[in-house]
Amino acid sequence: MKTRDIVKLGIPSGPCAEGAKQILQEAHEAKRNMRDVQDDLKRLAASPAAFVDDERYGRLARLLLDHAAAASTFHPRASDAPYQIWGTNLEADAVQQLKNACKLPVAASGALMPDAHVGYGLPIGGVLATHDAVIPYAVGVDIACRMKMTILDLPVSTVKDDRLARALERETRFGMGATFQTRHQHDVMDRDWTVSPVTSRMKDRAWSQLGTSGSGNHFVEFGELTVLDASVGLARGTYLALLSHSGSRGAGAQVAQHYSKLAQTLHPELPRELSQLAWLDLSTEAGQEYWAAMELMGNYAAANHALIHKSMARALGVEVLLDIENHHNFAWRERHRLPDGSEAEVIVHRKGATPAGEGVIGIIPGSMGTPGYVVRGKGVASSLNSASHGAGRRMSRTKAKDTFTWEQAQQFLRERNVTLLSAGLDEVPMAYKDIDEVMAAQRDLVEPLARFEPRLVKMAPSGEPPED
Repeated sequence: MKTRDIVKLGIPSGPCAEGAKQILQEAHEAKRNMRDVQDDLKRLAASPAAFVDDERYGRLARLLLDHAAAASTFHPRASDAPYQIWGTNLEADAVQQLKNACKLPVAASGALMPDAHVGYGLPIGGVLATHDAVIPYAVGVDIACRMKMTILDLPVSTVKDDRLARALERETRFGMGATFQTRHQHDVMDRDWTVSPVTSRMKDRAWSQLGTSGSGNHFVEFGELTVLDASVGLARGTYLALLSHSGSRGAGAQVAQHYSKLAQTLHPELPRELSQLAWLDLSTEAGQEYWAAMELMGNYAAANHALIHKSMARALGVEVLLDIENHHNFAWRERHRLPDGSEAEVIVHRKGATPAGEGVIGIIPGSMGTPGYVVRGKGVASSLNSASHGAGRRMSRTKAKDTFTWEQAQQFLRERNVTLLSAGLDEVPMAYKDIDEVMAAQRDLVEPLARFEPRLVKMAPSGEPPED
């Protein structure tokens, strides 16, 4: 019997579940009726004190009582894990969310990027290192959301050609019901989707959405890339580039929701303000299951982008000169020197934050009407080798829709020579922070190698709920 089945009996994962497994194994070897044993375990879970003196179940009963005692009180770190903040005038609630995360007993170090705003548990733009634990909501709902850029062998002037707009309309799909008439093929679907009951259940839906993009702030767009430093992989100059932003779609969202709920069930001791920061111990089956599902979602998100870019290049009949990509909303096993001077392997959660280790190339976009940058990381230890993943919202979606009109948005875009094929009003550029101010606030974290100016943009149409 797996841990998730034992949890359904009312026995928490960890030492208690392991004790239950031992009882089940001994019962199996003794050829006892396994249904009767499971019924005993249900009664034991409900009233452990009644079984303390039982020869067969006493040890598990005491483990359950100890677990209940420990769960009744939250024991934060003796002092908050150290953290550092980049940027100014950040949302007070976003800063508080990072501070809350640094109270967790599993926390090792934290950082907040200049694009930060409030999220579930950990803020968007939040980075958190933990010891031997993964926090589903610190990874994010859209697991492994990523950026991908291909530089195409076409003149920059082609961006005004109608065939680019036609290719975008024909080769991309956005939003919750997005599918293609003929399913895409990719070897990601040949991987083991049984690593989690959620991925197993979601495989067919994931296949139907393969090669599509999410809603919210996800996009596929053409633009002009000005290479400032040839070390990016191309000579200085201006090129036509295709940029996409999306993640693991419905499958990733289901993985996030399932394991976030499970983590909260396993940590009833957490106070309300920390409940969405509940973690899974990586030594447990639940933690390993989530980790495998997260990595599968990373491969799936990468496949979505690969198919989008392959389809666009094929439709236009062009070669790709350079390919750049990176992801966020993920957890990595990394070795870091921590602020206390120790060096350790930790789990680094980057929720809406870009990996920026020394020499690492990444993409930091602006908005549909403002520039983005290809950057090289500087490997700053106090940021846990991270940088922002974009400009970051300066107002909520609801406020954006209440504040701006399409007439204002179209005027903004016309002034910047941007053609918008579709989007929601909550994604207008004015709802975002100034990307150049964000870049200035993290000049010690990354250096720009190229500047991208969007020219032809497609996003999910109005009315689609956000997936970011």
